[in-house]
Amino acid sequence: MKILITAAGSYGDVAPYTGVGARLRDAGHDVALATHNTYAPLVRAADLEFRHLPADPRTARPADADQDKAVAASGNRALMRQAAAFIQQLGGGLAEATRQDTELLLLSATTAPLGRHLAEAMEIPCLDLPLVPNAPTGDFAPVMSGGRSLGRWGNRTVGRLSLRVVDRLYATATRDLRTRLGLPPATPRTVRRRAETAGHPVLHGFSEVLVPRPTDWRPGLEVAGNWWPWHSPNAQLPSVIEDFLAAGPPPVFIGFGSMASGEGERLSSLAVRALRRAKVRGILQSGWAHLTAETGSDDSGASETCGTSGACSTSGTSGTSGTSDILTIGEVPHALLYPRMSAVVHHCGAGTSAAGLRAGVPAVPVPVTADQPFWAARLTSIGAATAPIPFKDLTADDAVTRLAEAITRATTDPALRERATHAALRLTSEDGTGAVTKAVAHLAG
Repeated sequence: MKILITAAGSYGDVAPYTGVGARLRDAGHDVALATHNTYAPLVRAADLEFRHLPADPRTARPADADQDKAVAASGNRALMRQAAAFIQQLGGGLAEATRQDTELLLLSATTAPLGRHLAEAMEIPCLDLPLVPNAPTGDFAPVMSGGRSLGRWGNRTVGRLSLRVVDRLYATATRDLRTRLGLPPATPRTVRRRAETAGHPVLHGFSEVLVPRPTDWRPGLEVAGNWWPWHSPNAQLPSVIEDFLAAGPPPVFIGFGSMASGEGERLSSLAVRALRRAKVRGILQSGWAHLTAETGSDDSGASETCGTSGACSTSGTSGTSGTSDILTIGEVPHALLYPRMSAVVHHCGAGTSAAGLRAGVPAVPVPVTADQPFWAARLTSIGAATAPIPFKDLTADDAVTRLAEAITRATTDPALRERATHAALRLTSEDGTGAVTKAVAHLAG
């Protein structure tokens, strides 16, 4: 079967679909993954066909750091404006990426509201594969609302309103795409309600360890389990990381993924000081914020920086052991790195949260925006994380103290480690990509 997977957004929005695609390829399907040029190496490494989508968020950043901070400060409205502009570019890109011989569309949450029109025009099936729960439920509030429950009636009401907000975001792109495809006019809400009435299947790529399937979801809405980014079975950590790990006790990981662009200097200084106040070794992942251990190297201790090439440089003074206590790294598979950590400090993206939990490592959640407060609350609710520290609180006078105290608790509280380990054991029993493969076989039959 010729399958096209479409995924758009940041690394965490795209990488899990490489694991899905690889599993389908192994099942004998011809699989392409349409996404941004930034992630072409990930797609090709998984031996999938890469197809280009426009509006790459890694390259389409605000012109300078001040604009980026202004977007963060102005909150959801600015985020919504950015999202609408992003979606507008996606519609034409999806049409160009979908070839006439495509037999099945697999759609991420971002691409599904547009991909359904392509499936309609081509008269082929499609399957929604979101990474977050986006259907209204009384069990919890919408993931983008901050994670605080409003009661069953309130949760469902706000959930329905959230869908209408998404419909408005996609309205212009939907109109243009349906015109391009020669389809009669239809609003995003009309097409969405049509799919719901028909019982359109949706498989969610997260685990019931964190989010049990809501009791009031309609048939067809299923929780499949996590989809993990593909990496080679022979993949190993770079030697410089292995050397660092061997030089002392397990370090604490700190990274903010695709968040906090333009704030690297401030966050790097804060992270270095918090690690040293907690008296632990650390690994900083550069990410979009460009964290680096060299910032704050005037404090006691030493730091080392290495890129993805493995080249490193040391700054600061030598610690009592004579080795560096903080290492800066580029992108490495979480599956290889996290199990070697004593704790992980991160922004609580869906994939990052799941990766830390699968490693059985306690977390210090620092949610920034969107669905991240939801996942932070979920990690804390199962006892695998400290209380969340909202990213905005890292500007407070006591930020270093607060982060250091959370790191200390995450690395010393045996209850956190025990609950994280228990959750990891449950995660290993799940087969999320296998569930997708079975669903595809059913559609193909």
